[in-house]
Amino acid sequence: MIDLYTWPTPNGHKVHIMLEETGLPYTVIPIDIGRGDQFTPDFLRISPNNKMPAIVDRDGPGGKPYPLFESGAILMYLAEKTGQFMPTDTAGRYTVIQWLMFQMGSVGPMFGQTHHFRNYAPEKIAYAVDRYTNEAARIYGVMDRRLGEAAFLAGDYSIADMACWPWTRSWEGQGQKLANFPNVKRWFEAIEARPAVQRGIKVLADRRREGPMDKKAREVLFGKAQYQRR
Repeated sequence: MIDLYTWPTPNGHKVHIMLEETGLPYTVIPIDIGRGDQFTPDFLRISPNNKMPAIVDRDGPGGKPYPLFESGAILMYLAEKTGQFMPTDTAGRYTVIQWLMFQMGSVGPMFGQTHHFRNYAPEKIAYAVDRYTNEAARIYGVMDRRLGEAAFLAGDYSIADMACWPWTRSWEGQGQKLANFPNVKRWFEAIEARPAVQRGIKVLADRRREGPMDKKAREVLFGKAQYQRR
């Protein structure tokens, strides 16, 4: 059994989808990042960087509970545990890993900054909006070129696709149009149609707050609370 500490964000959805695709049993422990659950001592013992998702595999290595943080590492661990969505040959394995690293190093950080400066920053800074919107477009272009060569990022459907796909669900908020990236659009729709993906994005979907972010959540996510030493 996997204890899943999560919230309905792109990084959370990566792991939700993987768990649904593999069929591993899991329990959901909500970590409300707008309320500050990520800063509690119990959660920090599992995820010292105060980020979700995190897991505890009750049947980890040696049959002992094993905690794990960082969504990319969790995907790799679950792929190895189940023997699914990660090739065993060296070339295939590293094709998946390099596209997973692309998500962790480019897609997540740059799309996240795009969302922040376009939608959450207290003042609109034209330079920042333009810089990150243009970088998001460049990254979509990288994906579009690759997906013109292969059906999925690493050839076959893999944890690399599960990592990238949730971040592309908010393309409008990133100032993009999927019509400008036809190969990404085809890939996006193919993944969206998968039953396990549809189940994955429903995890805690009822907990998402609609409308403008309230003052408390803004302070927790972007204010002094984020930078306190713990």
